[in-house]
Amino acid sequence: MPIIADRIQQAQQGTNPYVIAKMNSGWAVIGDTQPLTGYCLLLADPVVADLNALDANARKIFLEDMATLGDAIIQATNCARINYEILGNLVTELHAHLTPRYSDEPKAKRYAPPMSAYDWNTSRPSEPAGCDQSLMETIRKKLDTKL
Repeated sequence: MPIIADRIQQAQQGTNPYVIAKMNSGWAVIGDTQPLTGYCLLLADPVVADLNALDANARKIFLEDMATLGDAIIQATNCARINYEILGNLVTELHAHLTPRYSDEPKAKRYAPPMSAYDWNTSRPSEPAGCDQSLMETIRKKLDTKL
């Protein structure tokens, strides 16, 4: 089973520890790693190949959820901004990457796309039941006031 579909199935069954919240278009989850604190994803549910596979209303809902999740991350982390990415080159199931960007990042990295500026393979693994639990709860509470 492809990775996003597998993660969504786990979320639906209540067994995905990375889930922050169920949103109108899918699931807000914390990333497997934290190259920058607060890195999250929005996983489309139901699973589709890409944004263009959605009808106009579903696209609107997904993009609104993406921005709403970004708002919650900004409020929870006090980051300077969010980089939003929908790639789909490697994992061909609709999901959006939301990467907080901080004003104190090293200058060489601050202005580069996060996917190329940071080593995602050596980034700190997320700990949903550990050090990331509080951040996930804060994002969840911020989402609860917006949904």
